Amino acid sequence: MKIDFTKSSDGLIPAIIQDSITKHVLMLGYMNEEALQETNKSKKVTFFSRSKQRLWTKGEESGNYLEVVSIKNDCDQDTLLIQVQPVGPTCHTGADTCWDEKNEETFGFISTLENIIEERKNDLDNQESYVASLFTKGINKIAQKVGEEAVEVVIEAKDSDDNLFLNESADLLFHYLILLQAKGFTMKDITKTLRQRHQ
Repeated sequence: MKIDFTKSSDGLIPAIIQDSITKHVLMLGYMNEEALQETNKSKKVTFFSRSKQRLWTKGEESGNYLEVVSIKNDCDQDTLLIQVQPVGPTCHTGADTCWDEKNEETFGFISTLENIIEERKNDLDNQESYVASLFTKGINKIAQKVGEEAVEVVIEAKDSDDNLFLNESADLLFHYLILLQAKGFTMKDITKTLRQRHQ
């Protein structure tokens, strides 16, 4: 990996720190050549602290290390993207990130649906909510609906109508998300299980 430390007068280049799983940006620090060498050697992110004027391994006092997963250089060879597994919160304030964001895995619109399902689950008196009515009927009814939708997906998979197949697939996924919450789980638990199997 070629890195041009000469582009800045002080020999420092920015290092963007990103969680390897959630993809959230955790912080921004600066590295000189020695800091990068130490990071590669220890597999813990080490910066050059501009305030302390020395090498500084993130977590050396708090224990909240940033364990290196990968290091990438940008197209101009003067900025690093370091993917990590954080041990504890990243920010000195105790927040997950230096932008005071939760470092949680999200799944785009699927996460939006999960939030809506959770709201309906907590509002069972909502007479107009289909989701609330399923939760009211209990786990057996929810599981039955997942089974019915799964059969529909199989039937449509054997046909040539892609639109029907996609609609039935969406129905299956939606009801599966409801079943997950009825059992006390979310997509995070499923992806965790899949990652464990992958290892």
